[in-house]
Amino acid sequence: PSFLPSIHPSIPDFLSSELMAARLQARKTLRSAKQDDKNNEVVQELHQICQALGMPEPDPTSSLQKLTPCFFQVSEALTAARGLEPQWTAPLLKAPLTSEQWKALDQINQVLGAEYQCRRHMMLTRFDVTVASFHWSERAKVESRTMSETFRPLRQSLPEDSQFCLSHLLAAREDFSRIVKTSSEALRSKTSCAVNKVLMKGSVPDRGGRPNEIEAPMPTWEKRREGGGGGGQRWAKRGKKKKK
Repeated sequence: PSFLPSIHPSIPDFLSSELMAARLQARKTLRSAKQDDKNNEVVQELHQICQALGMPEPDPTSSLQKLTPCFFQVSEALTAARGLEPQWTAPLLKAPLTSEQWKALDQINQVLGAEYQCRRHMMLTRFDVTVASFHWSERAKVESRTMSETFRPLRQSLPEDSQFCLSHLLAAREDFSRIVKTSSEALRSKTSCAVNKVLMKGSVPDRGGRPNEIEAPMPTWEKRREGGGGGGQRWAKRGKKKKK
């Protein structure tokens, strides 16, 4: 038709404008999701502060003036801590940082968080597989439900996501920079307990669970069909005739 040439040039403009609008809308949605994550992180930090100070949890929608008691409690706690050793009160990060440095630290924290989340996921998966192997023995099958009910709340308390953020860096003190081997005598004198000195006497019972020891189920045998195998004999006779 004659009107098609006049419509064609407007179609690319319309499609490009729709694409631009969709991209802008997608960016707004992504920003709102990131903002919600940051707000949730701030709320969690406020809950942790109030829990550490023994104060009731504040309303997340409350104004800044209603959080003034938290600041007074923190000031009182810092004043009371001045009599402690300097290594417990002096911050580990003393140099002021610029906004660009804070952004770089945030990016480093995100990269490390993703790396350790992958490692934590691997360790928890190995943990789940190890616990599942305990259910393979005949004795454990009887108590399988009790074992699952006992293990489930403990497993749910182990999140895969990292719980550390930049606020933990600000809260770190100088004693965190002291790297001491866990097997050193000075450290073990304060961390050892009576459980470490318990020795198992006698032979340790074998819980089994080795894949090579698991016997395959017996196959279901079927009756031999009549007339089977006759064809094979005929093929064998033909092969012998050809060889002659």
